[in-house]
Amino acid sequence: MTDTPPPYGTPEHPRVAVRGEARLEVDPETATIAITISARGRDRRAALEDLTRRNNHVLELARTYGQAVEKLETGAFSITPELTQRGRDEKIRAYHGRVHVTAVLNDFTALGEFTTRTADLDMTRVNGPWWSLRPDSPAHANARRHAVREAVQRAREYADALGAHLTALVELADLGAENAPLAAPMPVAPGGIHSRAAYGGAAAEPAPALEPQRQTVYAQVNARFTMSPPKL
Repeated sequence: MTDTPPPYGTPEHPRVAVRGEARLEVDPETATIAITISARGRDRRAALEDLTRRNNHVLELARTYGQAVEKLETGAFSITPELTQRGRDEKIRAYHGRVHVTAVLNDFTALGEFTTRTADLDMTRVNGPWWSLRPDSPAHANARRHAVREAVQRAREYADALGAHLTALVELADLGAENAPLAAPMPVAPGGIHSRAAYGGAAAEPAPALEPQRQTVYAQVNARFTMSPPKL
């Protein structure tokens, strides 16, 4: 039967446990804008036709930017009756139509122009941009490498303070990976908001300069090492 070593090491092979952390500021990779297209008509068909036409204009405009628009998605769609305020009868005064479109851009040079041209369309509202990194961004792996290097450096400094040196890595784990509850992720600062509504007849305005907001990437690891006997 093999003896299990004590969880905190032995006098001959002491263990040192440390946490490595990294916090990097990096440029964003994508910008997301939310587009809301509206229409109003006295009957349902008229409202739907106007909404369809305006929605097609937005989609056609987005497609002219080619690969700069990385993703284009249609979200909620609604046609809602507006009732008259007088009388008990359910008389419909008008119909309101609305559709939400989300556009993700990876070319920030085209972002300002696309945002302005979209907001200049009839009954169209633009919110955003919200800056972000892709889930598989190399920045995340880079932050993890920095966290591991910091853990090694911190453990080495503890060993040096005792006149010892590190001999082996015993354990390396993401924070909260074993039994303990996962740590809450640090919030990412929201992007700035650019919002306009155009109702037709207005001349297109110059495209605004939208400065990308740098993103914060976090990484944390727990590490345990063995070291040589300290010189106390």
